[in-house]
Amino acid sequence: MKPWGEEECVMQCPACGNALSELPAGGVKVDACVGGCGGIWFGQLELRRFDETHEDAGEALLDIEYDESVHVNTDERRKCPACTDMVLMRLFYSPKRQVQVDHCPNCGGHWLDVGELRMIRQAFASADERRAQAEEIFAERFGAEIEAMKANRAKAAKSFSPTVSIFRFLFP
Repeated sequence: MKPWGEEECVMQCPACGNALSELPAGGVKVDACVGGCGGIWFGQLELRRFDETHEDAGEALLDIEYDESVHVNTDERRKCPACTDMVLMRLFYSPKRQVQVDHCPNCGGHWLDVGELRMIRQAFASADERRAQAEEIFAERFGAEIEAMKANRAKAAKSFSPTVSIFRFLFP
């Protein structure tokens, strides 16, 4: 029984409005829309404990019971279930830009719709693989510009070489 004046705070699903249920997984409690849309709420940094295939704790969260007749609009703006007055931001979770998740800029939590955790776990086997993919994509998109900037900097350095020599002579 709760002390007088304290109410139990039940978070509401940002996608379908059902009450979220606490599920223990990997030493933390996540909130899931069991019997509703099947989405999962991860508090700040919790998703990192479940997003790779070798993390066994994530297996239990792949098959949350949900009602297939509940359809959610993934384009609709959602409110954070923890901060209630904060609108979630939609962002890509991986460099491959295959999975979008909802993120709270205030508390750092993530909302995943049904199936998104499975897609995240299948995208990369490890953090090292994810980092390598990000570096590869960065090099593809910005490599030419970076090389051009380096060449311009080297050219500018050569043009200042006589001036630098004079200053070195005057101020040894």
